[in-house]
Amino acid sequence: MAILQLETRIVQFNASDTYRQVTGLNMIDVVLSISGLGKSYDDVTAVDGLDFEIFKGQCFGLLGPNGAGKSTTLGLLEGMEEPTRGSVRYFGKPFPSDYQDRIGIQFQATALQDFLSPFDNLKLFSSFYDDPSPIDQLVERFRLNDFLHRDTRRLSGGQRQRLLLALALVHNPEIIFLDEPTTGLDPRSRRDVWDLVSELKADGRTLILTTHYMEEAEVLCDELLILSHGKTLLQGSPKKLIKEAGVSDLDTLFLSLTGETLVKTQEVIE
Repeated sequence: MAILQLETRIVQFNASDTYRQVTGLNMIDVVLSISGLGKSYDDVTAVDGLDFEIFKGQCFGLLGPNGAGKSTTLGLLEGMEEPTRGSVRYFGKPFPSDYQDRIGIQFQATALQDFLSPFDNLKLFSSFYDDPSPIDQLVERFRLNDFLHRDTRRLSGGQRQRLLLALALVHNPEIIFLDEPTTGLDPRSRRDVWDLVSELKADGRTLILTTHYMEEAEVLCDELLILSHGKTLLQGSPKKLIKEAGVSDLDTLFLSLTGETLVKTQEVIE
């Protein structure tokens, strides 16, 4: 364990430099730079001293169990939460006044207007922006045609997630935030969402997602920040972390670090 802890410190220190070397990116490609980031609620520390960078076109994953600080960290990166200490900088500067217009957030299913059809939800969200993406393009890309005019309350879990992804892309954002986008989905629907996320990666979008699902992290993420109790355990690409730890998969790696295991299966949303 002592050796693994030493490797943890080395991986954390060198993670951003290594990613630059492998990809050929430089400082101008750093979309978000996070330094000493912390968030406390009264006596509870949810996020504790995070330092990392997110590069343009990268799919960056925050991995950890429930309560690890993933969603709080996401809220800080989205500008929805104010840090207690530390900073988040956008291309090396404080968040611009129009930062919220530059990001897309895949909200939870409760953000949907259930009394509206998927088509009317798209029209509503499009009305919030001066130059929204054409609705017909979103419908085609996210394969919404089969249920476009259905009562939203009758959509399956997978259909709701596809609609939520389309809503996050209504204004053609630079950065897309996905908070556990496949939690509760059956295996086929989960794969459908993975395919859509992979298409967004292929477009060169910058994606930031949280997950406690190991296979999802390995399939989708270029870079991972593994969190426990609001602190960084490890950072690096999934393959690099697995190789350097000498284990077979991320679940074994996380177990060796914490003595805990992450959820491997998910309850299916009906």
